[in-house]
This record gives sequence, structure tokens and C-alpha cells, in this order.
Amino acid sequence: MKEAELIEALQTGSIKGAGLDVYETEPVDKDNPLLKMDNVVTMPHMGSATEATRFKMAMTAAHNLVAGVTGQNPPNLVKELKDMAKQK
Repeated sequence: MKEAELIEALQTGSIKGAGLDVYETEPVDKDNPLLKMDNVVTMPHMGSATEATRFKMAMTAAHNLVAGVTGQNPPNLVKELKDMAKQK
């Protein structure tokens, strides 16, 4: 969904509320309507900042690294890097 569509849906009640830590344009413009809406909770890129989530992120990175250095395709390979990886 585009940000303008989200704003309209929030204003019309099609969507009751939203919690955001990513915006269409970053840094987010101080005049962005989402920042002034009562049915929107905003925060900086901290939505994943829990101990459990950060641990899972670290383990995913470690599994990708081990796969890469042992000649396997990393399970979460970034699409822009696929041509650099060995394809098995």
C-alpha cells in the first residue's frame, strides 16, 4: 500500500489504526500527516528492537555466513547478490 492510500484509509476509517517505523520517504517529512493522526503510532526504526528478534537476526546472519563460506547458497540471499553466489 502506498502512503497516500494508507492516509486515506486511516482518515475514512477503512483502517482503524496503524503502527509504523518505516515511511515511504525517509527521513520522514515533519509535515507528514501520519505524524499528526490520533490513530497512528510512529517510531524510528526500532520496531524490531527486542532481545528475541535481534538474536534471531544475528542467527540468520550467522547461518548465511556459514553457508557462504562453505560453498552453499545462503538461505536468505539478497536478490541483488544472487548473480555473485554459486548456484547449486
